Amino acid sequence: MRTFIVRACGAMVVAAALLAAEPDVTAASGQSAGAFRSRTSLVSLTVTVQDPSARYITDLQPADFAVYEDGVRQSVQFFGADALPVDLIVLLDSSASMEGKVEAVRGAAQAFLDTLRPGDRGAVVAFNQRVTVVQPLTDDRAALTRALGSARASGNTALHAALYVALKQFGAAVKSDDSIRRQTIAVLSDGEDTASVVKFDDVLSLARQTGVNVYTVRLRSDAEDERRRALAGVPQFFAESEFEMKTLARETGALAFAPTLAQLRRVYSSIAQEVASQYSIGYQPSSQARGAGFRRVAVRILTRPELRARTRSGYSDDSGGAAAAATR
Repeated sequence: MRTFIVRACGAMVVAAALLAAEPDVTAASGQSAGAFRSRTSLVSLTVTVQDPSARYITDLQPADFAVYEDGVRQSVQFFGADALPVDLIVLLDSSASMEGKVEAVRGAAQAFLDTLRPGDRGAVVAFNQRVTVVQPLTDDRAALTRALGSARASGNTALHAALYVALKQFGAAVKSDDSIRRQTIAVLSDGEDTASVVKFDDVLSLARQTGVNVYTVRLRSDAEDERRRALAGVPQFFAESEFEMKTLARETGALAFAPTLAQLRRVYSSIAQEVASQYSIGYQPSSQARGAGFRRVAVRILTRPELRARTRSGYSDDSGGAAAAATR
C-alpha cells in the first residue's frame, strides 16, 4: 500500500517524483496485439462506437475507421478490439462526507471489479486528504476485494491530487508494460475538492498526455435529486466539481455520471459494458517536425456514417518535435 500525503510541500514532492521518468511507449500493428511491437511513438486512441439508439457496435474492421489529427487523415498502424486486456483503476472518495455510504459504494465497486475478464487487471485507490494506492494493478481478485474492504470515511477531499497520482502512476506503468492494454480510471466522489494543492488544469493537462479514459461519477444525495426534480426546466448553475468532472470525462473520451447511491451499481455496470465494447487504434502522426502544442483528434466511421465514434479530444505534444504518445 502506498500513501501520498496531500499537503502544500508534500504534494509538490509527490508531483516531482512522479514526473521524474517517462518510459518508452509500446506500440503494435495489425489485428493481433502480439503481431508487432515497436518503441516508436504512436498515438493510441480508445474508441467507443454507438448507433443512433446508443447500442454499442463491436464488429467493425480497420477499414471502417478514418482517424484525423488537426484535420489531416492519418495512417492507422494498430487496431485491436475486444481481445485486448483491460486495466481498471477504481478511485473511491473516503472523506468524512462519505460516512454512511461506504458499504453501498464498496458493494457497487466490487460488482464493477467482478466484471474483469481473464488477463484483465484491477487497482484500488482511496482518497481523503491523503491519496492511498490500496492495491496496485493485479489480477488477484481476492486482493482487490480486501482492498475495497479497507475503506473508512474520514478527513477532507483531495480529488485533484487523487486523479493526478492515478494518472501519473498507472499511466507510466502501462507505458512500460510489454503488452498492449486498454486503461480505464473510474473515479467516484460526492463533493468538491477541499484538500489538493494540484489544480484541475494540471489534472486535465496530464490526462491529455497519458491518454487514459477517465469515467467520472459524482455521487448525488437524495435531497439534491429531489431539488433537481422540483426545478426541472429551470436554468441552473453547475457546481465547480460537476463542471470539472464532466470536462475531464469528455476530454478523455469517457462519460460523466451523477447518480444517487441507489443508482450506483447500474452506473458501474454501464461503464463495464462500454469498456468491454471499445476499440484500440494507434497511429504515428504524419508530421513529426512540429513544435509543442495540443493536437486535435477525430475518428469517423466511413462505411456507416450513421454511427457515432467517441474518443479523446486530442493529446498534448510537449516534446518539441516527436508526437507525445499514450498507450493502454
